[in-house]
Amino acid sequence: MMTARKLSGTKINDLRARRRAPLRTPTVLKPEAVAEIAGAMNGLLADVYTLYFKTKNFHWHISGPHFREYHLLLDEQATELLDMADIVAERVRKLGAGTLKSLSQLIQQQRLLENEADFVDPTDMLAELRDDNLAFIKSMREIHELAVAKGDMATASLIEVWVDEAERRVWFLFETGRAA
Repeated sequence: MMTARKLSGTKINDLRARRRAPLRTPTVLKPEAVAEIAGAMNGLLADVYTLYFKTKNFHWHISGPHFREYHLLLDEQATELLDMADIVAERVRKLGAGTLKSLSQLIQQQRLLENEADFVDPTDMLAELRDDNLAFIKSMREIHELAVAKGDMATASLIEVWVDEAERRVWFLFETGRAA
């Protein structure tokens, strides 16, 4: 039979101190670079989730003669965004900073607007998502410039891939929504 070991006062204090210790992942970047890049990336994370949820909203509420095509397109794009969210958050953690922890933090930092209309015409949905993705690309390009200026090659590299993905979303949304 096992018996519980009693911890000394010093060990208890050590455990308590570790529980209160800030999350500081080691990095070669300067603290001010970490703060600036992580702040920008958390703003990006808020926009990723906003764009994800808006894309899913339109996916759930699309209707009309091209329902299946649009429904599948928006689902594919939403999945891409959701996958991106985890990578953005993990990059912030690799920098040694904290990520968004609540919906209220997300709402405070989001720059893209939601759409809560009861009905949106399918072509308006595609146009709105296209414009949101263009704004998203602009934000990512600004973060890329910051990352390059601060010597953060990893963040810059990730953003290059995400810009390409967003440009593909814009292209598909534009071509799909174009009048015949």
